[in-house]
Amino acid sequence: MINWPTILKLLGYTILGISMCLIFPLIIAISSGDEGTAPLLMSFLTGIIVGGMAILTMRPGPHEITRKEGVLLVGLAWLAAVVVGALPYWFSPYFSGFTDAFFESMSGYTTTGATILSDIEGLPQSLLFWRALTHWLGGMGIIVLGIAILPLLGAGGTALYRAEFSGARSEKLTPRIAETATALWKIYAGFTLLEYIALRFAGMTPFDSICHSFATMATGGFSTRTASIEAFASPLIEYIIIIFMLIAGMNFTLHYRFLVKRDTKVFFGDSESISYVVIVLIATAGVGVSLFFNMDYSGNDSFRLALFQVVSIMTTTGFASTDFEIWTPFTQFVLLALMFVGGCTGSTAGGMKVSRIMLLRQVIAREFRRLTERRGVFSVWKDGRAVPESTISSLLNLVYLAFIVNFSACLVLTATGVDILTAVSAVSASMFNIGPGFGDVGASEHYGHLPSLSKWALSFCMLAGRLEFYTALVVFSRSFWRK
Repeated sequence: MINWPTILKLLGYTILGISMCLIFPLIIAISSGDEGTAPLLMSFLTGIIVGGMAILTMRPGPHEITRKEGVLLVGLAWLAAVVVGALPYWFSPYFSGFTDAFFESMSGYTTTGATILSDIEGLPQSLLFWRALTHWLGGMGIIVLGIAILPLLGAGGTALYRAEFSGARSEKLTPRIAETATALWKIYAGFTLLEYIALRFAGMTPFDSICHSFATMATGGFSTRTASIEAFASPLIEYIIIIFMLIAGMNFTLHYRFLVKRDTKVFFGDSESISYVVIVLIATAGVGVSLFFNMDYSGNDSFRLALFQVVSIMTTTGFASTDFEIWTPFTQFVLLALMFVGGCTGSTAGGMKVSRIMLLRQVIAREFRRLTERRGVFSVWKDGRAVPESTISSLLNLVYLAFIVNFSACLVLTATGVDILTAVSAVSASMFNIGPGFGDVGASEHYGHLPSLSKWALSFCMLAGRLEFYTALVVFSRSFWRK
C-alpha cells in the first residue's frame, strides 16, 4: 500500500520550500515597485497556506518510504514545484492562461528554456528573476535540494535520490545521501558565484549577471533579453558563458573529486569526459568551417559563433548568440544531432548523455562481432571495467522509451496542425531539455503560438526527459499500482 500521509506531508514540505523561495523575487518587486509584487505575494501566501496545511494535518506512517513511494513522490514533487512556480505567471497579466503559465514554469524547473513569451524585456524584473531562479533550483534537482535540507527523510532519502536519477550514474560521493546532496549543491553554488563575478567583470549588470549565471549552471537558457546572448554583443561574455556551460555539462562527481579530493587527473581518466570534449571540438570545427566558407563571417567570428552554439546545444543550455536558422543545412543538422547527444551523466545537462552514446556504439560493435564470430564471448567495457548486462538492458529500454515518447508527442503536435519540422524539433528540444529548435520554434521564435494541447504534450516531454523517462513513465504501468 502507498503511504499517502507520508507522501502528502513531504509534498507539503516541497510546496512550503518552493514558496519560501518566492521571497527573493518578492523583495526585488517591492524594492523596485514593479508589477510583479501582487502576483508574487498572492503566490507566496497560497503556497504557504497549502504547504502548511499538508504539514500540519498529515501524520506519517511508521515505516520509511519505499523505492516505489520514492518514485511516486519524485514525480508529484516536481509537479507540485511546477504548479507553485506557475502561480506568479498565472496571477500576472503577462500570461494568457494557466496553460502558458504551467508551460513556462515546467520549462524553467526542467531547465529546458523554451518560452511562450515574445517580448522578454516586457516582463518585470521580479518575474524575470523568478524564471532564472526556477532554472537554478531545477538544475541540481528539487529532490536533491530537499534531501540536503530535510534529513527527516532518513533512509528514504536513498529512494528519492535514486528515483530522480533513475537513468544516470548516481554514484555516492559521501557515505550519507544528505551529505552527497549538500556537497553537490556547494559545488553548484560555487560555480554560480564564480560565473557571476566573471560576468560582472565583463560588463553585465548585477541583475543580468545573476540571472544568466543561474541559467548557465543549470544548463537552462532563460535569458533576460529576447535576443538571448546576442543582445549583449560581447565576445568576452560569450566566451565566459561557454566555459561555464562546458563545466555544467560535465559530471559533478568529477568536479567533487577534483576540487575536494584534489585528484588532478580525474578528468583524464574518464572516457566520457574525453569523448565529451572531442565531440565539442569536432562539431565546432565542422560548423566553423562551414560558416567560414558559406556565410559572411570572418575566421574569428566563425570559430566563436560555432563554438558557442555547439556548446549551447550539446549541453542543452539553449542560449543563442545568433540566429542559427539562417545557417547552412549542414550546420543545422549538426546542431540537431547534438540535441540527442547531450552532456555527461551526473551533470545538469539533458540529452541521451555521452556515456550512453558510447555504450550504444560498443553494443552495436559487439553485435557485429557476434555475427561473424559466433563462438566468441564478448563484453562491453568502460574505463577498464566490464559493463553489466543489466546496465546494457536498461540502456536499450531507455532508448526505446525515448523513442516512444518522441513518436507519440510528434503525433500529438502534428494532429493539432503543427508542421513536421516544427513538431520534430520542438519535441526533441523539449524532451532533451534544450529549448530552441527549428521551424516555428527556432532561436528567434517562441512556443506561444502553439495550440494548448501541444503545450501540454511538450510539458510532459520536458518532465519525462528531466527524470530520465523511467521515473516519469513507470507510474503509468499497472504493475506499479499492484500491492
